[in-house]
Amino acid sequence: MTTPFDEDHHSARKPRRFAGLRASFLTGIVVIAPVSLTIWLIWTLMGWVDGFVLPLVPDRFNPEKYIGINLRGIGLIIFFLFTIVVGWIAKGLIGRSLIRFAESLVDRMPVVRSIYSGAKQIAETVFAQSERNFEKACLIEYPRRGIWAIGFISTEAKGEIARHAHGDGQMVSVFVPTTPNPTSGFLLFFPRHDVIELDMSVEDAAKLVISAGLVYPNPKDPSKPADKKGAARKKDA
Repeated sequence: MTTPFDEDHHSARKPRRFAGLRASFLTGIVVIAPVSLTIWLIWTLMGWVDGFVLPLVPDRFNPEKYIGINLRGIGLIIFFLFTIVVGWIAKGLIGRSLIRFAESLVDRMPVVRSIYSGAKQIAETVFAQSERNFEKACLIEYPRRGIWAIGFISTEAKGEIARHAHGDGQMVSVFVPTTPNPTSGFLLFFPRHDVIELDMSVEDAAKLVISAGLVYPNPKDPSKPADKKGAARKKDA
């Protein structure tokens, strides 16, 4: 025998059950989506490299001829080994001489020279191992006073920029990235005193830009409560 109270209790329990299922489903999506996207991107990249590299490999060196099946990623391995060999040769005396000779030939070709120069600068900026990195993450007022943007301090202004820029004190160059693609943006020059340096690392600031403000570095997030150890220390003090 049921009573009205029992029916109300049963019906009130259903929304809670569905809410729990919904929360579990959304949690599963959060876990599965990044993993699936990463696997898909790696799989697609391997297929793209294979399709570009394997047709250039002679048949007698193609592993598919001997194993009888097309293994995805073989072209990527061949490209990786080939790149290592080229880099090893390029670091030697003969390799450097060949590169200088080839670049001297390219410099005599008007259109090819421009394309090669631009591609080389991009490659050196992205892949070269050097100490040229952004110094600090910062806040600047951009595009007008009262509106703030995250930027990355690169270097102090030098040469003609420092001479002709009429600012109060020292000028610094700041790269202001766009969201959600931080590889594009604007190079701006600010007086040093107009730039507010942040405690967060460059990597954390980049995550903040890429996520459109959704991912804050937790240790620096003012919306998060202080950790228990820190709170206990303050209480004991």
